[in-house]
Amino acid sequence: MAKKGKRYLEAAKKVDPRKIYTRDEAIELVKEVANAKFDETVEVAIKLGVDPRHADQQVRGTVVLPHGLGKEMKVLVFAKGDKAKEAQDAGADFVGDEDLATKIQGGWTDFDVAIATPDMMGVVGRLGRILGPRGLMPNPRTGTVTLEIEKAVKEAKAGKVEFRVNKEAGIHCPIGKVSFEVDQLRDNFLALMDAIIKAKPAAAKGTYLRKLSISSTMGPGIKVQTQHVLD
Repeated sequence: MAKKGKRYLEAAKKVDPRKIYTRDEAIELVKEVANAKFDETVEVAIKLGVDPRHADQQVRGTVVLPHGLGKEMKVLVFAKGDKAKEAQDAGADFVGDEDLATKIQGGWTDFDVAIATPDMMGVVGRLGRILGPRGLMPNPRTGTVTLEIEKAVKEAKAGKVEFRVNKEAGIHCPIGKVSFEVDQLRDNFLALMDAIIKAKPAAAKGTYLRKLSISSTMGPGIKVQTQHVLD
């Protein structure tokens, strides 16, 4: 087992591992215990009552966080002609087609979101082994393969995040930075949880939200009540 650092141990002393905190208590506490020398990311971890082995129990979606993620999102768009200009006008950081594909094949992945028009998927498909493991592969289900380029770029810049259940039935998703105000983190948390609850598969039986916790990058997990999570 990895040895915990002094900063982590000091932060952990402020968290009662036996207590399940209310949403607001947890958000205030995650800000209080964060003690790294950088602006830590605040992340929500959720255990769902689904069986991801079944196609009808997948949980996946996107949500635009009201206050963004607290970082400048670098957006890349695969497009040609008028759609390329639309992407540039909307604020995309990188726009191109074959030239970008060649650059990525050479090992470059200095961007946070990749968007593509449908006609570019022949080019983008060749990059699956590079973009897929990094969560950067454009996908129509998340709105990143689209003809609505302006909308997609602006949403990505505004803090649109994707959530997807993993094979352990868990979801991990950022909701901002510890420098955010409590109200901002609460708004982002509520937006994420609302989207996840609405994405509940019809085939899921029993308790949907099994476990819930919140933490900062270098801090301990803080257990959060799953009942009345949107109240």
